[in-house]
Amino acid sequence: MSKKDTNDSDRRRHASRDETFTRSVKSTVDDAPGRFAYERLDRVIHEKARLSIVTSLATHPGGLIFNDLKDLCALTDGNLSRHLQILSEAGLIRIWKGFKDNRPQTLCVLTEEGRKRFIEYITVLENIVTDAVGAEKIPVEEPKLEKGWSPA
Repeated sequence: MSKKDTNDSDRRRHASRDETFTRSVKSTVDDAPGRFAYERLDRVIHEKARLSIVTSLATHPGGLIFNDLKDLCALTDGNLSRHLQILSEAGLIRIWKGFKDNRPQTLCVLTEEGRKRFIEYITVLENIVTDAVGAEKIPVEEPKLEKGWSPA
């Protein structure tokens, strides 16, 4: 057998092994590029404390007083203040200052833009849940690999 015949034989064997590997790891899920990137997941809202703030404000359309929001979200004064600043700068909330019984009050209200972005965020989360529930139905199986593969 010539050197060229040996190389062709090796190439066919490796190509066959690569096809076998690719077929064995292929799932029934749509594997379009970026399919699981969830690019529309809003980074401003996604942080845990900000998610709790936005969710609290979404369920209280008239807004919440600072101390009530602090209690609902289990945050310290400083943490809540900083996250409110970030949300306000992003245009998701509006902050009102006033007085009640001669005491300063801070009222936080979700803006229309904030409500819109929160709904979009929830829609992406629903897609994630749908993907996860779909994955639950796919049986876990060991890849069918030819000799030479080992766990890393």
